[in-house]
Amino acid sequence: MSKALYRKYRSKSLDEVIGQSHVTDILRRSLDQGRIAHAYLLTGPRGVGKTSIARILAYEINKLPYDEDATNLDIIEIDAASNNGVEDVRDLREKVQIAPVSASKKIYIIDEVHMLSKQAFNALLKTLEEPPAHAVFILATTDVDKLPATIISRTQRFSFRSIAPKDAAAHLKTIAQKESILIDDDALELIATRGDGSFRDSISLLDQLRGLTDKDTTITRELIEQCLGLAPTTVIENLIHAYESKDLKSIVNLLDESDKNGIQPTVITSQLISTVRSQIAEKPQLIQLLDQLLDVTKSSQPNIKLLTILAAHAAPKPKTAALTVPAVEVSAPIAELEKQATKAKPKMAEVRPKAIVPVTTPARIQPVQPVTPTTTGTDFDFDWEKLLEYTRANYVAIYSVLGKCGYDHNGDQVTLYTGTPFWKRKLDDPKHRLNLMDALAKVGAGDMILETIGTPPPPKDETAAAVAAIMGGGEEVSVGE
Repeated sequence: MSKALYRKYRSKSLDEVIGQSHVTDILRRSLDQGRIAHAYLLTGPRGVGKTSIARILAYEINKLPYDEDATNLDIIEIDAASNNGVEDVRDLREKVQIAPVSASKKIYIIDEVHMLSKQAFNALLKTLEEPPAHAVFILATTDVDKLPATIISRTQRFSFRSIAPKDAAAHLKTIAQKESILIDDDALELIATRGDGSFRDSISLLDQLRGLTDKDTTITRELIEQCLGLAPTTVIENLIHAYESKDLKSIVNLLDESDKNGIQPTVITSQLISTVRSQIAEKPQLIQLLDQLLDVTKSSQPNIKLLTILAAHAAPKPKTAALTVPAVEVSAPIAELEKQATKAKPKMAEVRPKAIVPVTTPARIQPVQPVTPTTTGTDFDFDWEKLLEYTRANYVAIYSVLGKCGYDHNGDQVTLYTGTPFWKRKLDDPKHRLNLMDALAKVGAGDMILETIGTPPPPKDETAAAVAAIMGGGEEVSVGE
């Protein structure tokens, strides 16, 4: 049986570890100077070399040649996920007192140590603080926040970093050459990106993909995208371009096509986040999109959430009515008073006492009449029957609702009266709203403002309208003679 590539190419010395020089350099100097701690804590993301370094460190402390396949009685590995009870730790405390069989130190490697129970941590605490002189503990975890502060304070902590995509791609290329795997650089970069900073995940993905082709065929980015169910790079780039150019139709078509090809909206979102993040320095206007995309995976309907995020930027905004305020005509008496106020004051010597003359109150200023708002748009042609016919042929769901609606056309605005709030919610649903706007565009009314109201249309007769207002609403019906 062939060995998995991530096991075959696991680091066997501190010098072979890639991307963690800030850890390996310190450990190498400590080993050379003979300064061995009684407890080490290795923290960081998955697949970056914590367990490999723990094993290498155990052999280096005991000055033994590293052999992954051999079993050493003085190097004990414990999986805390399956040995997390207080009884397991009590058993460890008893055995740690026994001297090593052949090596200078008895070393305990506890992987995923954060999985220990609270009682188990309490039982381990005293032994970890003051272990026997022949014992060394190496703890490893991907979730340091779950460790008690009392445990962390009793160890030397080393924080591992995620692997940079360029380092991962270079390492993958070396493995591919050794394994005679034909793969281009673009494909290696995609694997490194999908590995999300984990060497183990990246190498496992390469191992999985090498069975896609024969010895004479090169693995390409397109082949990987098909295998992993990813959206093609061109689709992601076109979605971003459509978002920037507010091309609503292209957004809908691209998402519909991706859905037909079985590409999950969460996968598209992940690719969009990765691509936008790489372009954010050149396109700071995409920062809002990047923030909104983070909410897609939290939604119970990620496909609708992704559509609304991309389409909201492209949807036409309602036009604002412009108010024309007529100038106020100032009455003659007021104008005369203002004229007198602007005259130069007489000198003191010229002032003469005058008889008091009654002042006649000037005519009252006429109040400004209320101004009716007027739209700035032009009077658009609107054919209701043509809209019904188009939706009947192309959007049956919308047609079934429009058949129950009344409408009012005024200038560049169309108001739909749905009769009930239920049918209003139907038309306001993002998917139906986009299709309705598309239908309006197809019948030549794409620039019109659309408003939906969840009530019947108001009566046209003034008397009936007044009665309806008094009664709190009503619907106008025709009664035969």
